[in-house]
Amino acid sequence: MALTLAEKILQEHIVPDACSDTRFVKGEKIERGEDIAIKIDQTLTQDATGTMTYLQFETIGIPRVKTELSVSYVDHNTLQTDFKNMDDHRYLQSIAAKYGLYFSRPGNGICHQVHLEHFGKPGKTLLGSDSHTPTGGGIGMIAIGAGGLDVAVAMGGGAFHLAMPKIFGVQLTGKLRHGVGAKDVILEVLRRETVKGGVGAIYEYFGSGVENLTVPQRATITNMGAELGATTSIFPSDEKTRTFLKAMGRESDWKELKADAGAEYDKIIEINLDELSAMAAQPHSPDAVTDIKNIAGKPVTQVVIGSCTNSSIDDLASVAEIVRGKHIAPGVEAGIAPGSRATLMMAAKSGILGDLIASGFRILESACGPCLGQGFAPNSAGVSLRTFNRNFKGRSGTADAEVYLVSPETAAASAIAGAVKAADTTDVSAAQTENRTSLLDGKDERLSSNIIRSAALDEGMIIKPLETEAASKIEIIRGPNIKPCPPCPAYSQSLKLPVLLKTGDNVSTDDIMPAGSKMLPLRSNIPEISKFTLTRIDETFYERCAAMNFSGGFIVGGENYGQGSSREHAALGPMYLGVRAIITKSFARIHKANLINYGIIPITFVNPESYDIIERGDILELVNIEEALESGAPFKILIGKKSIEGVNDLALRSRNILRQGGLAAYTRNGGN
Repeated sequence: MALTLAEKILQEHIVPDACSDTRFVKGEKIERGEDIAIKIDQTLTQDATGTMTYLQFETIGIPRVKTELSVSYVDHNTLQTDFKNMDDHRYLQSIAAKYGLYFSRPGNGICHQVHLEHFGKPGKTLLGSDSHTPTGGGIGMIAIGAGGLDVAVAMGGGAFHLAMPKIFGVQLTGKLRHGVGAKDVILEVLRRETVKGGVGAIYEYFGSGVENLTVPQRATITNMGAELGATTSIFPSDEKTRTFLKAMGRESDWKELKADAGAEYDKIIEINLDELSAMAAQPHSPDAVTDIKNIAGKPVTQVVIGSCTNSSIDDLASVAEIVRGKHIAPGVEAGIAPGSRATLMMAAKSGILGDLIASGFRILESACGPCLGQGFAPNSAGVSLRTFNRNFKGRSGTADAEVYLVSPETAAASAIAGAVKAADTTDVSAAQTENRTSLLDGKDERLSSNIIRSAALDEGMIIKPLETEAASKIEIIRGPNIKPCPPCPAYSQSLKLPVLLKTGDNVSTDDIMPAGSKMLPLRSNIPEISKFTLTRIDETFYERCAAMNFSGGFIVGGENYGQGSSREHAALGPMYLGVRAIITKSFARIHKANLINYGIIPITFVNPESYDIIERGDILELVNIEEALESGAPFKILIGKKSIEGVNDLALRSRNILRQGGLAAYTRNGGN
């Protein structure tokens, strides 16, 4: 039977014994929605989620990671205004040394780009405690974002469980025109599919247009595919992949990978790159997409280029082509954050960095920074154009800012103009951009193969794992802000509790547990960070929970509850405050898994109209928890004399996790 590329890689990694209730025959299609378990080859963490991940890993009691490769990155909490962030960095470095991980030091770059450069391999599986881990799909990996506890289990040798996704094929034809970037490809997909259109699906790119996209361009598309709610996205591994890996000094890691001839997709989305125009995601959602021409001329006060989505050397080269010999408009502040130290070195050696500085760009650290509200916040009511992947309200650090997501080309043209402007209207020769494939092919006179390889192979900022004997002598360094992960709530056969909060649609993990410079240093201290839980929706939430002595309650939500980041703190905070179940119209994938991992029951309404009859303060009674978790029967919820039914779509393993008080307890008790 002809299989898609995603199906082929998943089948190579299936762990049949971990899903004894699922029928699996190699070479045959797996029923969509069936619980599957896959072996994880590689893991990554970043420091904002990593500390909690490794605190959980320590409790599992395994002396050394069992994956082929695991990496701990420091790229989020790099703003060091007091001791907390650096204490976390020292903890993470000591953990890496003790348990056999690579450690990427602060300043080395953003995890997704550095992993692509140093460690990513076609055909491998990668699980990361960051929602944009699917970046690895740009070189043909099955790369999935997950909660930190799932990553901890994978590092211990456990399989990763998920519902078999649908496979959506994206057929690309043609070639991007002058002034149109890879960002515009994924914005077009988001325009059509929305932020919840990819839930339970993998987007697999194929067609003649694929060969016209470089690996950095493909990585932009797979990275931002996370905003679709998708499990992951993937491109084939072809000669363009080989060129990239050769440039990184890793050609031996390359192998050709593609879908079988005649492979069938659950649906096909057709995009002709020749016809694509420059676009922008308008405030405050990545799927609020419009053509640039519809907002052209809108005054801009800030431009920021970078993040894990658009910070490669090719991105910086495109910007340099547009701004060379010009200057940032007087009313605009502009910054660039290179995605990695290697990228920064290449930009310096090629003269690109000089062009950017001369035009007036501020050069920021190779880190996540402004993307999650750590520095370079816009002015009050400012208009900020960013090449990032999310523009949720307040995420920039300025609550009333208007944040637009655009390509580096559009951002550069707009920075010079002082207003929104498409790059195809600049006076840059189309030949300058259209004829370039990638600076990483070593054919550009400014950047030789030797310079590229020298930058790529410089591993001074990556600390390799210690041998087992040396590792055993390492003492873990724990600062005073690092607190143990609180235990999950005890299993209950029924719950009669108040509705603590009712929310609308598309509540993000930023809404549930905000990011930013104030909250990020508290990621390793759940009692403290829990005080910020849901404050963007209800400033009184923590105080109300505390006044009830954290005795428990429900949250009721709309569609796509928990979209956005993989941060498990969006589950940990509510758990710590006593939330026992969340009842919604629908959930985002990662957040739903995180809720289960921490003992919070996720329930969806059988009838979405049931949402309308519930208000904050109502007393709900969940009467059949034991029956529902044992047999998979629908949940029964009483509100006064009315009865509401809740969908129970939980796999047997998920139900057992809830019965045992969360994933950590389940794993310690021998669960797989």
